[in-house]
Amino acid sequence: MEMLVPPWLESLLSTTFFTVCPSHGDAPRSECNMFCLDCNSDAFCFYCRSTRHKDHSVIQIRRSSYHDVVRVAEIQKVLDITGVQTYVINSARVLFLNERPQPKSSTSKGVPHLCEICGRTLLDPFRFCSLGCKLVRIKNNGDATCNLSTKDEEEGEMREGRLPSKEEEELRERSQQEMNTSTLTPPHSNSRRRKGTPHRAPFGS
Repeated sequence: MEMLVPPWLESLLSTTFFTVCPSHGDAPRSECNMFCLDCNSDAFCFYCRSTRHKDHSVIQIRRSSYHDVVRVAEIQKVLDITGVQTYVINSARVLFLNERPQPKSSTSKGVPHLCEICGRTLLDPFRFCSLGCKLVRIKNNGDATCNLSTKDEEEGEMREGRLPSKEEEELRERSQQEMNTSTLTPPHSNSRRRKGTPHRAPFGS
């Protein structure tokens, strides 16, 4: 498995992010949302990067629906993400680090694309919902890789799957907007207006 997985990947997936930095807790950007591939250690904040990891290979972790994500533009430079479902959130293409819990009511019946490990519904014909699920597959079967230096011909086929037609892309964007609306967006002023809109008392008099 050493040939298939970079030495820092498991540490990345098991690291806890978005805690307050013990060294810069009073600073405005003190959340630990960065990971150093060279040091392969704990998460750190913006200020720690400039002082302790200035010339290191660092990636920034972000959050979506309380789950850790990383931008594809960053991670694909150091990791083979072939087969992992990507999403567009806040105009940036990202992927999830780990498996996300699914509602008990969710069902895979009639769904064309499912994660090979956890069974989560996928928007496109990918194999995994997250880097974590891909790692599980590698450990169990060894028929995938996360190491850029060991890519095979499968990469070309999977990359073709990442270039959907315009219609498919529009459908995908709509699905993601629905996901974002239901999981990311809190109630706005519209809900407050609804509470005040019914004025039926005058008609009852």
